[in-house]
Amino acid sequence: MAKLCLCLTGKTIARNLEILDRYRSFIDIAELRVDHLDPDERFSIRMFPEQAGIPVILTIRRRIDGGLFDNGEGSRVSLLSKGLAFAEADRRHNFAYVDLEEDLEVPGLEDAARTFGTRIIRSFHDFDGVGDDIVKRLRNMRRVGDEIVKAAVMPRTLSDVSRVYRIAAQTKDLEKILICMGPLGINTRILANRLGSHLSYASPSGEGDTEKASPGQLDPRDMAELYRFRSVGEKTKILGVTGHPLKTTFSPMIFNTVFNHEKIDAVYVPFPADDLEGFLELAREIKLLGASITVPYKEEIIPFLEETSDVVSAIGACNTILFNGEKWSGINTDTSGFSESLLSVMNRKHFKGLKFTIIGAGGAAKAVAHEIFRLKGKCLVLNRGAVRARDLAHHYHFKWGGLDSGSLDLMDSYSDAIIQTTPVGTFPNLESDPFPQYPFKGSEVVMDLIYNPQRTAFLKRAQAGGCTIVNGFDMLVRQAKYQYQFFLDRDFPDQLIPRLKLWAGQ
Repeated sequence: MAKLCLCLTGKTIARNLEILDRYRSFIDIAELRVDHLDPDERFSIRMFPEQAGIPVILTIRRRIDGGLFDNGEGSRVSLLSKGLAFAEADRRHNFAYVDLEEDLEVPGLEDAARTFGTRIIRSFHDFDGVGDDIVKRLRNMRRVGDEIVKAAVMPRTLSDVSRVYRIAAQTKDLEKILICMGPLGINTRILANRLGSHLSYASPSGEGDTEKASPGQLDPRDMAELYRFRSVGEKTKILGVTGHPLKTTFSPMIFNTVFNHEKIDAVYVPFPADDLEGFLELAREIKLLGASITVPYKEEIIPFLEETSDVVSAIGACNTILFNGEKWSGINTDTSGFSESLLSVMNRKHFKGLKFTIIGAGGAAKAVAHEIFRLKGKCLVLNRGAVRARDLAHHYHFKWGGLDSGSLDLMDSYSDAIIQTTPVGTFPNLESDPFPQYPFKGSEVVMDLIYNPQRTAFLKRAQAGGCTIVNGFDMLVRQAKYQYQFFLDRDFPDQLIPRLKLWAGQ
């Protein structure tokens, strides 16, 4: 079973111990990154294992390997020697591991480590991709049989990540650590047990004076509690969400909270993907059960599906896929999630007699338009690219226009509710407004499908104008209920919804 390692990158020993104490209950091992310490603090590293009270990895990473140490190999070897010197009979007072790069040749240092029970992690880091010879390289790295071999690579595509899972399968007999760095590799950190990794690394978040030891590391509390890292095994069902850039999604919180509450052996993982085919290749490689599909793939996913629901066929957008071992099927739960959420806010059972404006014409807008039409509402579709607005509107005999001053008069007549479906207003452009020319009257119900931030610039302006506002979190939970049923063929525990909203700060 893989262990969870906290990377400590504080500038002082005291600061690292403070961080360690905060995360102690979530981790198994700590890594002292000596290269991040102030120069004067480096002389005090020998006592750190005893002060830490848990197994500690001694690491002094060079800049060429993603670290900060640049004082030369002689100085680095001297520091490593100081860390391992004066070893005690009680091994708990010594470093449990020392990380040595594959090109470091210091037999005396290695012999000293082995004599007193310090295990050697023999590592290499490749920031240029995934090499062709990694299996052979891993097998040839060990100097003696008790070393743990480590490969940390930077995938350029999700196909690279798939290769790493295949490499893991080809090296089952090796005690190893395999890591894909960066956003594309987040799944390899959560699914370390699937890779047969000895451990997975995590870095604390929200510590302003420290930095992540490596790109893509998650917070140890999230790893331990949200993703239930230690319980992910061979039989664990894997689900997830994919999109690009996928920087802000609450779906893992929703699904993993429910899995934990319902004692379901499943984990829901984020899969940032800049290539849909690469994601589907990875999905087959790791036997992904199903996934939520978000921007920008809700329309692009459809040609890859062997079966689709009537709603997907009708609107040309899919937000949920399921794999039965042979083929993919897809449904759309945005439709019901949207209409149930807005009907609740407006305290209505249908949209008959109401006139709406949809801002946007992508996959989410298609789901919204479908529901407005189904529930007897009338609608105006506005989009920066007016041709896409026209194509969506014509399907339902709706009005359409561009996001410009020429549409203001028309929008004035379609303003019982305004639904904003574009990504405008998300990080990093938090102050962006999709239609700043529109003057809110105060009578509109304004819904923005974005939920992070809770209030976009668009919603803030609507609220200041006296409008009733709602963000997309309630819709997110409602559509997730249908996804959950589709994925697992069981009902969603509604009693958890208030807790989910509280945890999300909604």
